Amino acid sequence: EFEEIYKLKVVEIPTNVAVARTDEDDEVYRTAEEKWNAVATLIEETRKTGQPMLVGTVSIEKSEHLSDILKRRGVPHAVLNARFHEQEAGIVAEAGAPGAVTIATNMAGRGTDIKLGGNLEMRLRTELAGVDDPALRAAREAEISDELTAAHQRVKQAGGLFVIGTERHESRRIDNQLRGRSGRQGDPGRSRFFLSLEDDLMRIFGSDRMGGMLQKLGLKEGEAIIHPWINKALEKAQKKVEARNFDTRKNVLKYDDVMNDQRKEVYAQRKEFMKASDVSETVDAMRAEVIEAMVDRRIPEKAFAEQWELKELAEDAQRVLNLRLPIEEWGREDGIDETQVRERITQAAYEFMAAKTTALTPELMRFIEKSLLIQTLDAVWKEHLYALDHLRQGIGLRAYGQKDPLNEYKREAFALFNAMLEDLKERVTSMLARVELAPERPPEPEPLPRGMVELHPSPGSAFGGGDAQAVLEAPAPMAALSLAGAAEAIDPGDPATWRATPRNAPCPCGSGKKYKHCHGRLG
Repeated sequence: EFEEIYKLKVVEIPTNVAVARTDEDDEVYRTAEEKWNAVATLIEETRKTGQPMLVGTVSIEKSEHLSDILKRRGVPHAVLNARFHEQEAGIVAEAGAPGAVTIATNMAGRGTDIKLGGNLEMRLRTELAGVDDPALRAAREAEISDELTAAHQRVKQAGGLFVIGTERHESRRIDNQLRGRSGRQGDPGRSRFFLSLEDDLMRIFGSDRMGGMLQKLGLKEGEAIIHPWINKALEKAQKKVEARNFDTRKNVLKYDDVMNDQRKEVYAQRKEFMKASDVSETVDAMRAEVIEAMVDRRIPEKAFAEQWELKELAEDAQRVLNLRLPIEEWGREDGIDETQVRERITQAAYEFMAAKTTALTPELMRFIEKSLLIQTLDAVWKEHLYALDHLRQGIGLRAYGQKDPLNEYKREAFALFNAMLEDLKERVTSMLARVELAPERPPEPEPLPRGMVELHPSPGSAFGGGDAQAVLEAPAPMAALSLAGAAEAIDPGDPATWRATPRNAPCPCGSGKKYKHCHGRLG
């Protein structure tokens, strides 16, 4: 799989010491209850010999079910199922002690290094925690070391760690990882799996056929069938599941590759924009392509002048380029063709943007172009990813129409990518055409207490002559860098024009609040 999908070669590392573990044939029972009783009986008998056991289960629920059975039979044991994190280290340390019974889920049992006889470091840490006398500590360390050495020899003579599997997993890898807890570094060990026709894997593959065969053999309740043929049949079933999972992963990767190729292109382009100090050429090229597409859409190739959609073209120019052009009048001129219309629109857009650059200063315009280009690219890319996810969810239905879903996904994803690029060009062109810089707004005056007004004395009064005139200072008009269209200028004295105010801009009424918290409040 690594070589076929990721083009990575895999090298198998040989064992440091030859494996001395004995892998016994599987035992198959008719019902799950018969299987659990057989496992419990084997644990009782094996424990008497002093051989430690690691029992693997596929779930926490089943590990607790077996634990209940052993409790009823009075068999001391420990449960390792990731529910008691504080006790896990101690349980693993004692799992190799003579006669120890440890029940573990397949996930919790993987990766644990169980030392035959017990773990010296853990014993020293727990038993010498409160001993400060060096002489006493040394004596106790030697005593514990001798105990574990004797226990290690006893466990080796009993056959090493006995791994008992209570169900086959869909993947042989997980079963082998469980077996691998036993027989480490040349130590002796045993492994055996107990199965029933009610197990998930057995129900999926050949449960009915095998059940009929067991009945023909006259298998009684509580009896098991043990045969190498069953092991081979189970191995074939596991290979089928692994092949199906492999195909699923490979298929998902093919879909991901489509998105990944597009991601590489977008990120490479974005990196170029970030590094560039001047993106004006890119922006000008985008504007030219937008005008080209706009004219081609409204003036089809080889179309008669009567078929030209000049009114719609003028509306497009106003919407995208922020230009009011007499395009319909141009169309009534004698001898005019689509090339001349395109050139006039391009020239008008060039002059408009040149004047805007002069008004804003070239340095500020370069900064605005780069900022808008990167921000807009990020926005359209996020929208594109959502569109691809939506496409991916339903593309499998194309198979009902005798079409390859992957090819359909590639084709439509490519079309969406091109549409995203066109949208990027149009958005950048439109926003740059609407950039305006208003004078900086003076600071707001401090509000006066309720009921008080600011006095401006006139000549002739006690403060300079004349009657004191009470006036309230009106706030300065709203000012900021905006993307307001020329046709939608905001008049602070006309509330009808305030709808064009950005949500986070100051309210034109002069209250000092944001528009969304004042006259722009929803509802």
